[in-house]
Amino acid sequence: MFDIYQPPFTIETEDTVITVEKHGDDLIYKRMFHGEEETELLLLNNDGDILINPIEPVNLPKKLTSFLLVDFKRPALIRPGDRKKIYLTFPVEIGVFISDKSGNHEVIDTFTYSKIKFTLYGSHNQGLICRYWESDVFTELPQTDILYEGYIELDIINDSSHMMEVTKAVLNAYGMKIYYGDKRLGMKASMRIINKLLAETDFSTYPTTSRFKRSMELYTSRKFMPIGTKGIMEFGL
Repeated sequence: MFDIYQPPFTIETEDTVITVEKHGDDLIYKRMFHGEEETELLLLNNDGDILINPIEPVNLPKKLTSFLLVDFKRPALIRPGDRKKIYLTFPVEIGVFISDKSGNHEVIDTFTYSKIKFTLYGSHNQGLICRYWESDVFTELPQTDILYEGYIELDIINDSSHMMEVTKAVLNAYGMKIYYGDKRLGMKASMRIINKLLAETDFSTYPTTSRFKRSMELYTSRKFMPIGTKGIMEFGL
């Protein structure tokens, strides 16, 4: 599914049918989801290409937060001063973009096959609303279904003087760099543990493998410059 398409075209996958038809100088975009929900848009005076690729998984059902909380199914212990690479999974959201004559992209549709759930990280007064996702902790690259899950290559650095138990990762979508291939998609991130209650997460701009393509980021397509891209975990690990 993830590719650049020239209208007119029809693609079918996972009970989803996406059709783009030409009507003179205009385009009609249709998406039938599970044979029930239908999205239809009239794109006036537009003959651009359509790009479909994975996007930051914090956009549905509407923009509530820029943070993703990955809850570990089992805690991970790391010794003081140590550095360890683990793998987690994350939910996939899909963005549909249209290009203009200048090569710019605008999002016209978003959808997902993954279940959507939110949680509160921290206190009711000062906590963060986060998209919630539960993941096992892997020491090797996990098998994932590209339409449902991606993987995070997470580098954990324990700069504290204590043995630390890590049970979650809070990640800021403004820093996400998602890369995808034919069968997998992933991103690289780091977690620097400062003390028992504080850690900092960030993303790498490098792909997990050189064979992957970089996704069009939804925030970049909106031409929005974020204040910061790091995730500050100040309510515990």
